[in-house]
Amino acid sequence: MQGIRSAAELYAHAIAIEREAAQRYAEFARHMADLGNVAVAELFRRLAGFEAEHLETLLRRTDGVAVPEIAAAGYRWLDAGAPETAARELVFRLMTPRHALEIALGAEQRAQEFFEHVFATAADSALRALAQEMAAEEREHVSMVEDLLAQTPDPNVDWPAFFEAG
Repeated sequence: MQGIRSAAELYAHAIAIEREAAQRYAEFARHMADLGNVAVAELFRRLAGFEAEHLETLLRRTDGVAVPEIAAAGYRWLDAGAPETAARELVFRLMTPRHALEIALGAEQRAQEFFEHVFATAADSALRALAQEMAAEEREHVSMVEDLLAQTPDPNVDWPAFFEAG
């Protein structure tokens, strides 16, 4: 993992993370609503709203700041292609509520780990405080997703166990 040396650099990564999360959560919310899963759709709508708010806050904080360009593709959740690609369509046809929650959980955990790494390795106290704030937001999101994931059935059948029980 690369070292973050400035607040502007941290903001660039945070903006990419929040932008991807807001877009994906909105997309997941629509898909879960189409599947009729109200609880998971609602969680994704809430998370999309939180991420969009975080993004707007970050953009306001960096107004007039020279934020470096980073490869935002490194933060994409599903694929590196355009949203119309066949791979994305296949993912959405096969994705269950549990799969969507697992994808979201992984993304939130990666974001949390990223900010915690910056907190642990930054020498500048202001940068450490900023990273700590961002990690705390991600921890809240991890917890929200974990809570609903614990209540969401696994769509995979353990066939050997199924036949042993019968």
